[in-house]
Amino acid sequence: MSTFHGLEMAKQSLFAQQSALSTTGHNIANANTKGYTRQRVNFETASPYPAASRNRPEMPGQMGTGVEAGTIQRVRHQFLDHQFRAENSSSGYWSTKADAFSRMESLMNEPSENGLNQTMDQFWQSLQDLAVSPDNAGARSVVGQRGQAVAETFHYLSDSLSSMRTDLRNQIDVTVKDTNATLDKINNINEQVKDIETNGMLANDLYDERDRLIDELSEIVNVEVSYTKSSDGAPDNADGLATIKLADENGSAIDGAVLVNGDITDGGKMGYNELRVSYSGGIYDAVDEISVNGQHYKPTSFASNGSLQGLVESYGYTDVDNVSDVNEAENVAAVNGTYTDMLNHLDEMAQKFANTFNDVHNDGENLEGDQGQDIPSFFNNISARGESSYNTAAAITVNQDILNNPDLIAAADKDEGPGDGSNASALADVFDDTEVGLGENTSVRSFYESMIGDMAVNTEKVNTMAENSGILRSQVEEQRMSVSSVSLDEEMSNMIKFQHAYSAAARSMTAVDEMIDRVINNMGLVGR
Repeated sequence: MSTFHGLEMAKQSLFAQQSALSTTGHNIANANTKGYTRQRVNFETASPYPAASRNRPEMPGQMGTGVEAGTIQRVRHQFLDHQFRAENSSSGYWSTKADAFSRMESLMNEPSENGLNQTMDQFWQSLQDLAVSPDNAGARSVVGQRGQAVAETFHYLSDSLSSMRTDLRNQIDVTVKDTNATLDKINNINEQVKDIETNGMLANDLYDERDRLIDELSEIVNVEVSYTKSSDGAPDNADGLATIKLADENGSAIDGAVLVNGDITDGGKMGYNELRVSYSGGIYDAVDEISVNGQHYKPTSFASNGSLQGLVESYGYTDVDNVSDVNEAENVAAVNGTYTDMLNHLDEMAQKFANTFNDVHNDGENLEGDQGQDIPSFFNNISARGESSYNTAAAITVNQDILNNPDLIAAADKDEGPGDGSNASALADVFDDTEVGLGENTSVRSFYESMIGDMAVNTEKVNTMAENSGILRSQVEEQRMSVSSVSLDEEMSNMIKFQHAYSAAARSMTAVDEMIDRVINNMGLVGR
């Protein structure tokens, strides 16, 4: 064995421990960096030197040559990544739905002293008071004002729901824009990874940034991620190029829905395809199609869990081709969605109530002796029975002539004379009339209570699902962090370990140096 062999081994050890210390320092520096994965140096035994044996020259022996730093590897588990992204998509979907229902619930504000139910109760009470005192000018004025309050509450609810729908559309557009920007970034990282891996190196920090972007993408849409080797010169443990496809609610890739292409085998080209959302137009401007890579999907068949689907279902969508070409009633019926359904229920309720109220009002007699067609309708700007109820809640008003002259309110039965109040009582009964056309044995009150009840049940459901999916995501994230995140205690322990190993290697080099000094400077002095 060469005397200098010990120096080389000590030098290799110093370099290896220094590499480990540098990696530990890199981990500590990025302990709070979002998406960072801790790294470790894989020590490898250096190739042994096959020195010849003294007693068996035909079979060389093996002499160790020390250690070398092999690769710097990320400590990451792809199964946990897959599991986290699936739960992240589910959590994004339910959280978006829960937010939409929460805003609607806050708007409807039931039960409360300012909701539609209370406003209708006050209108009903004013009609009861009028039935008792049909000649009282104050009671008549209160009926007009209470009726106007009901109309204005319908306006407020309808306008606010429409405004929230506009916000949801803006959110959809921003989400799609952010998605495409993320796809562009992932594709750029793929290109950088290819350049680095081709030279036989690992792009660990770029892998981290790409995984972080994929995590963000998975909250918007469910994705399936696969990896292909970037080149023949890439290290065996390199992650390679990421290919991202849209996945359905079961996690299976949707045919043709390639978001980012990293598969360059068989002449494939790297790139990304933008996600696009198109709208139907027409009365209810709803989501008509979602497209990617030339593939077009109707919202009902898209089925890729994530915040985008939650926004689409809340805003409104259609599964009918050329919805803008059909008539108004078919156009409204063709659109489904959380907010459009509520708007439709409000419009239907306002139409059926106002038409029935007008019919009863026209059967009476006012203080001026008018009957039949001479009596002005109490509510205006409503669609007739059998026609589409679209926008009735936003347009309904109390006849201005009645507001100006409350004597026009037909409180009396036409057979009893102007001083009677029986028709005012009949008008109050409209609220509990089960024949208004809102369903079998369904009155205006029960219809509205059913609307609020359904909203409350759905809100509770989506809140529960949002909470459960959030817990599942947190659990998977904790498992992933226990594997991949930086533990400062562990890194400090490693630092001490590598520092001692470095000191020992330096001491070994000193010992070998003293041996060489003894040989060179203190041997061969006999006989001089």
